[in-house]
Amino acid sequence: MQPQISVIIPVYNGEKTIEKTLNSVLNQTFKSLEVIVINDGSTDSTLHIIKNINDSRLQVFSYPNAGLAASRNRGLSRCVGKYISFIDADDLWTPDKLDSQIQLLENNSDAAVAYSWTDYIDGNEQFFKAGRRVTVTGDVYKQLLQWNFLENGSNPLICYEAIQAVGNFDETLKAAEDWDMWLRLAANYKFVVVPKAQILYRVSANSMSSNIKVQEIESLKVIERAFCSDKATSLQHLKIRSLAYLYKYLTFKSVERPINFYKRWISLKFLGKYIKYKPPAICEKLTLIALLKILIP
Repeated sequence: MQPQISVIIPVYNGEKTIEKTLNSVLNQTFKSLEVIVINDGSTDSTLHIIKNINDSRLQVFSYPNAGLAASRNRGLSRCVGKYISFIDADDLWTPDKLDSQIQLLENNSDAAVAYSWTDYIDGNEQFFKAGRRVTVTGDVYKQLLQWNFLENGSNPLICYEAIQAVGNFDETLKAAEDWDMWLRLAANYKFVVVPKAQILYRVSANSMSSNIKVQEIESLKVIERAFCSDKATSLQHLKIRSLAYLYKYLTFKSVERPINFYKRWISLKFLGKYIKYKPPAICEKLTLIALLKILIP
């Protein structure tokens, strides 16, 4: 019987976390799924760990290293499910994640994307911080244009037909390729939300979101592209707000962990740009907190 959901897991040297990620997917209360692991040229024991997991729903395909977007696209070329979800090889889902999201999509035939809330965990799976609790539904393009409220690529469940219509992930982007994809989907389809924290996003020094300068460069590309689209023709006034959100995120992301002199300088530049795009922010308490974190060793 053909699975209803295809879960795509790109992995590169994920030996420390891949087993727990896979278990969080295979132990979902929703069972009609296939799990497609795209091994992106791993050189550690990732493949050995995966092959020791005995589940007929699990498939593994190995390719030369090409990055996250290419791996997701490779997974898309292999999947057969009506719905698609992605999870990075160091993140986790709560057991009811897929069940909640597919029920919502099945009950809202005019929607193509279901998303949930995110909590952040550390390397030991301990709670680190709560994500933003957004409940925007329907036409979410205006809100998503300002910031990626889905927060990560391990979040939504998506109708495969919608992905086929808008095209694959942009492999030229080294980061923010998920935001780019969500924006293209939001330009054409409605979103629904499960108001529960069902994605556990791991914060680590090696995660893509830790490469803060790359995040800036690629996010700016996504913003420029989105505001050039027909859907954003009447929303140009939001571009300043989008840039302000981006630099606020980058500022606080950059000071989450101990930083050296170079990183302090980068953080200070981010903070300056945040204030440039949102001048009233100079009086905000959070701005002062960020400044103190940057200046005080």
